Amino acid sequence: MQPIQITDKAAAQIRALGAEAPEGSPGVRLSIKTTGCSGNSYHMDYIKPGDDLSADDCFEQGEAKLYIPRMHSWMLFGMTVDYVTDALGNSRFEFVNPNETGRCGCGESFQVSREEGV
Repeated sequence: MQPIQITDKAAAQIRALGAEAPEGSPGVRLSIKTTGCSGNSYHMDYIKPGDDLSADDCFEQGEAKLYIPRMHSWMLFGMTVDYVTDALGNSRFEFVNPNETGRCGCGESFQVSREEGV
């Protein structure tokens, strides 16, 4: 079992994004940005051609590859990445992270306590 689980739906979307990636991009990276009222938010973006991936871990599901900077791994260990569509047809990645110790009211940001998240 991998420390980061990627559902089949998320893997399909990651593969689709990879097929649309800018030329030379090795794939998609999930990172943590400091923002919002709770302090952190999940951020997915294409990896720029030539970016150094030596500080990233690569998690795979089928042919989908998701890169995550190791410096964020303590916050994400045990997380599941899913891809969901709501009743109105809006699709998005969903992150189910057992390490979250709080989330803002709007759901845009989260916090992880180092003591509880380790």
